[in-house]
Amino acid sequence: MSPTAKKNARPAAAKARPRAAAPATKPAKKTAAGKQPAHESYARARPAMQKKSATPLARLREVCFSLPEVTEKEAWGEPTFRVGDKLFAMFATDHHHDGNVAVWCKAAMGMQEILVDADPARFFKPPYVGPKGWIGIRLDGKVDWEEVRALLAESWRMTAPKKMQALLPPAAGDD
Repeated sequence: MSPTAKKNARPAAAKARPRAAAPATKPAKKTAAGKQPAHESYARARPAMQKKSATPLARLREVCFSLPEVTEKEAWGEPTFRVGDKLFAMFATDHHHDGNVAVWCKAAMGMQEILVDADPARFFKPPYVGPKGWIGIRLDGKVDWEEVRALLAESWRMTAPKKMQALLPPAAGDD
């Protein structure tokens, strides 16, 4: 036996010790895509992703995918929505423990200040992108989904390439 093998060898008593039976566990649940989640604590860490409170994200996806050529990509641990590979909306769940379940999106110049001043319970200036005029829209209370759709459509228009913008009819009052 080599010196390394002797050093790593366990005594015979240790080898004969019976092992305790592994605790019975439920098999990991699979996601809608048929994949197992990366880790089991994901649902605890992201409460809006749990089945019971998945409504805000499901509704947000419904609104975003009603717009032309939208793709979803996970970035920074959250779903983001893009057009032409450019970000126009981001779902945020308790970002840095701020307590918000929200969507962040681009807004027209001056719109952030108007919305936040008018209703700070529903709108806020999100971190990182807030200084660039983006708005945060809280999705964990009573939500006006028509208003969310209008704001996301405007964000989409601000982001989409010029040729693609013709795919989305102008908003009411933009005539």
